[in-house]
Amino acid sequence: MHFTGTIWRPPYESGSLLIEVTAGCTHHRCKFCTLYDGLPFPFRMSPLEDVEADLQEAQLYETGPLERLGLKLQGLDRPEGVRRVFLTGANPFVLKTARLERIAGLVRTYFPLCGSIGCFARITDVTEKTEDELIRLARAGYDGITIGVETGDGEALAFMDKGYAPEDILTQTRRLDMAGIGYHFFYLAGIAGADRGVESALRSAEIFNQTHPRRIGSSMLTVFPESRLYREILDGNWREAGEREKLEEVRTLVESLDIPVIFAALGASNAVNLEGRLPEEQEVLISRLNGVLSRYSERELRRYREQLPHL
Repeated sequence: MHFTGTIWRPPYESGSLLIEVTAGCTHHRCKFCTLYDGLPFPFRMSPLEDVEADLQEAQLYETGPLERLGLKLQGLDRPEGVRRVFLTGANPFVLKTARLERIAGLVRTYFPLCGSIGCFARITDVTEKTEDELIRLARAGYDGITIGVETGDGEALAFMDKGYAPEDILTQTRRLDMAGIGYHFFYLAGIAGADRGVESALRSAEIFNQTHPRRIGSSMLTVFPESRLYREILDGNWREAGEREKLEEVRTLVESLDIPVIFAALGASNAVNLEGRLPEEQEVLISRLNGVLSRYSERELRRYREQLPHL
């Protein structure tokens, strides 16, 4: 399989077949992000020959007689068949529609039972596609794409150089809704800085409550020395929120959401993992967060953050 650097995928894509179609990020300017710094290039498209070779290899693992015999000798179950493919890279949805359709065609060739294709996307990737193109991609099987919106707080988005505003989140997700492409959000607690967590959560809820994400996955900001954000801190331009404030921000967001959505904090950046469906389990999630805030001090929570080697 062709993979470049560390491969990132959402926790809920653990059962998907991962296929690299891009590496790196077309934006590569978010001040907090260091995920793709180790690559020798900002962004690269995978040759379609490599994509097809990886699909062939994955198909062979599923159907090859030697592979089946190896699984049997190990006492492992035979693969049930690929039902979903997740295309890796920071934002494969930026690819031209014709190329994404070709990739979908290759997926269907080797895995005809595959029900959908997901990937990471930026809001700006959606902006660049026409309504007709979005509909074509929905028909090709693209669904459940993951968008790192991070926040609905315009001030924080601008400072972090995300490249879009809260209004863009509303406009582009409505276009996805119309095309029939489902989506998930990534939220980043702490992105607004010290003493602004609750305000940022309220601003985000105001935006998110006008959208239809299937899931909101919350992570917590970890500032690494290699990031542009770390230099902003050294220059006195930004202060990091404390760990308890980040938890209070997440609690405020959960309290303020009034849309049906799965809310989860499952990534390594979260000292506490939680998951539940809103509104049914809203009080359960709030109680869990209140329990953590009552039991753990800032010092104890900070110790976890400082021990994180990477996300």
